[in-house]
Amino acid sequence: MSIVISGSLVHDHIMNFPDSFKNHIMPDQIHILNVSFIVDKLERSWGGTAGNIAYTMKLLGADPLIVSGVGKDGEEYLNHFKKYGMSTKYILEDKKQMTASAHITTDADDNQITAFFGGPLDLARDIEITAMRESLTLALISPTHKDTMIKHMLDAREKGVKAVFDPGQQITAFNEAELKKMISLAHFVIGNDYEMKLLQEKTGWDAQEILKNTKVLITTLGEKGSVIVTSEGETTEATCCAPQSYDDPTGAGDAYRAGFFVGFEQGYPFKTCAQMGSTAASYAIETFGTQAHEFTEKEFCDRYEKAFDEKISLAR
Repeated sequence: MSIVISGSLVHDHIMNFPDSFKNHIMPDQIHILNVSFIVDKLERSWGGTAGNIAYTMKLLGADPLIVSGVGKDGEEYLNHFKKYGMSTKYILEDKKQMTASAHITTDADDNQITAFFGGPLDLARDIEITAMRESLTLALISPTHKDTMIKHMLDAREKGVKAVFDPGQQITAFNEAELKKMISLAHFVIGNDYEMKLLQEKTGWDAQEILKNTKVLITTLGEKGSVIVTSEGETTEATCCAPQSYDDPTGAGDAYRAGFFVGFEQGYPFKTCAQMGSTAASYAIETFGTQAHEFTEKEFCDRYEKAFDEKISLAR
């Protein structure tokens, strides 16, 4: 069984600013904003929603299928996936453009400023999820070009595959009718607390109304854990797994998604799924970069047991 992940593949340039942005921005002068943040650390790493989620899923023993695109400099990224035994079958290459890139600066308060170039990500619209011959169990529709997200959500419905709508930073790209359509096509809707508030503002639907149009609403709360609410009225609250160090929060949300949905595919209850997501996120926070963390299945299960006082297995 395979999990499809439609989303971005990005060369991340992750920078650390050892001060607070707020100390360098004058609110009454933003009409002539001209600031420079001197960073003390820069790392170039593999990134993008699809790549990040798939990478951690593979560490957890799953079989993710990435649907995305890379540019003329993308061979190194593809080789990175192949090193971990990950399929690149549904990743298209553009020989004219550069791969999508993000320049992410994080300050001392964990606020982030990002500049993003989309590059060849729109190539993924040419991939038909309905034409995939693999036995698919779940489709994660994560942030990438809006038209690609819409197409792949419709594809998942046509193929009869449960879909996850994960709009993230792309919420503002959708209009009200498009967001309502995506929610109605999804089995899961996931986002952090800010994204959920923005989603409600854009649609005019509160959480109860969203749950009249989807099955499960997952809200991540950072160090406070996460909350899962179902259309049947069940609410599950889960705490977080504390990381051993706080090196970089970038990619923690993607790691959470990987852990949660691997748990779901293995039939675990939502609380266990959320705790698996939190455990995966703790590894991501401990490394500088979104695909730099590593763990064995035993190490993951041991950390989970230590944090939540219960045993799990990743046996497929």
